[in-house]
Amino acid sequence: AQMRMFNADGSESKMCGNGIRCVAQWLYEHGRAGETMTVDTLAGRKTIRRVAEGQWQVDMGFAEFLPERVPVQGLGAGPVVGAELMVRGRAWPVTCISMGNPHCVSVVEDVAGVDLPALGPCFEHHSAFPEGVNAEFIQLLGPGHLKMRVWERGSGEIMASGTGACAAVVAAVANGMCEKGRDVTVRAAGGDLVVNYTDEKITLTGDAKLVYTGEALY
Repeated sequence: AQMRMFNADGSESKMCGNGIRCVAQWLYEHGRAGETMTVDTLAGRKTIRRVAEGQWQVDMGFAEFLPERVPVQGLGAGPVVGAELMVRGRAWPVTCISMGNPHCVSVVEDVAGVDLPALGPCFEHHSAFPEGVNAEFIQLLGPGHLKMRVWERGSGEIMASGTGACAAVVAAVANGMCEKGRDVTVRAAGGDLVVNYTDEKITLTGDAKLVYTGEALY
């Protein structure tokens, strides 16, 4: 199959880790595909497999750290890991990653205390990110367990993000918070996702379920 994904403001995103599971579930329920399938996205071809009832695992490919691939500028020539980004008069420790779309991850003590409606647009439109950025704020709850809030470019604060969860785990590993090759649960307002980051690939596992059906009129 082939997938295109659009943000709330009408801009097109290259990849959506939650959306692609919904696509897989729809194709499976309608007899268009079996328990393993490939879906072409603007971020490349992704392989998805059904691991349980309503549960799908996506091979998300690789994380890109090179600044020109994120893209991010003005924070050094090498990978941006734990660098300082000035936002609203404060230096935020950030790790910048591309998962097919750009992410800026910041570790905080309490994600609930982040004024995301105020901070989110400042990150999204910061001059360091020529194409805008998705901003994730993450909190370590325990070994292999993160809590996350996400400001998505073009959409604002969202309840969950598949590529954001992957970026969060990659950043947590890069900053010594989580162990590479182990399942990490990422808790967001929309539910939990499980990410496994290795040198070979990143997998994202989560559910997809029918909420409603309808008809779009143009």
